[in-house]
Amino acid sequence: MRYIVSGGGTGGHIYPALSIIKEIINRDKKAQILYIGTSHGLESKLVPREGIEFKAIRVKAMPRKINRDLFVSLKELLMGLKEARKIIKDFKPDIVIGTGGFVCGPVVYQAKRLKIPTLIHEQNAFPGITNKILARFVDKIAVTFSESIKYFKNPGKIVITGNPIRKEILQIDKNNAYKKLNVSKDLPLILSFGGSGGQKKLNESILELIKDGLIGKDFQILHITGERFYEGFIEEVKDIDLNKNIRILPYLYDMPEALNIASLVITSSGAITLAEISALGIASILIPKPYTAENHQEYNARVFEENKASKLILEKDLNGSILIEAINNIINDKFKLSQMEENSLKLGKLDAAEQIYSIIQGIRLK
Repeated sequence: MRYIVSGGGTGGHIYPALSIIKEIINRDKKAQILYIGTSHGLESKLVPREGIEFKAIRVKAMPRKINRDLFVSLKELLMGLKEARKIIKDFKPDIVIGTGGFVCGPVVYQAKRLKIPTLIHEQNAFPGITNKILARFVDKIAVTFSESIKYFKNPGKIVITGNPIRKEILQIDKNNAYKKLNVSKDLPLILSFGGSGGQKKLNESILELIKDGLIGKDFQILHITGERFYEGFIEEVKDIDLNKNIRILPYLYDMPEALNIASLVITSSGAITLAEISALGIASILIPKPYTAENHQEYNARVFEENKASKLILEKDLNGSILIEAINNIINDKFKLSQMEENSLKLGKLDAAEQIYSIIQGIRLK
């Protein structure tokens, strides 16, 4: 079969697409796959690195206000529609799959106009604008959260699959992970990170705890600042004698290892992170970033809070005192921690990519 996959802008759209592609390649040895993105999006770097054929179209996000940028975006959209149509006609796919982000809009829409089967995947509890528009045209809609169904007008097309995750995250040897990260087995490990780019408010709260000497006695902490915040953070603690149970890094390449040995995760509420911590059954404190599109991270976090898998703290309420209270309430209560882990695991979907592949085959065989 010939497959076109499109999704871009952020890792939240790209990594699920890559997981779906890996499942396709694993199941369909003769698969021919083309990924369509933009030349300036993260997908233009990540996708070719995986050895997947990549083509770019011109398209920009639509501004919310009527201004000059709106007319520029409309012009780019028209060009993107034309370019997407040509690529699709040349490649002749059997199916087109979109995973969100504005780039997949022209691709999936043109595929439907050319009568090619289509599928979209929505990662978040509150759907993005592109997927809400495309939902009326596509054959099937795969969603991560049942809570997102009410935002679509076509519930008959929807299948709850979960969010595809990296398979390697389930294959980590924990003993090796402790050694690789130089982490002790004797104290609980708290893994703290504000998404791949970091989170200013979380950094400020961790910094407050370090200055007050509230970290490193009852637990270890591995805090990831994000590269743009790292130098400023280190400058703030340069005169503090950090004990061996506090580690500060700008970025962590060994995230699968860290997740597998973490007792508690403190993070924002990106869909990929939530899929991974629930697949592993990890308790969490979630601090959604309020400035994400449609505030979707708060919707994601509330699903986990309502299912008693996470403690939700809004950024506007966050400070060191509130954070340390939440940490202690979980870490020092073995029963509560165990219940949160169990509830987290219930939310996990380990076979999302497999389910999506089955949907693809079902559409094709119609």
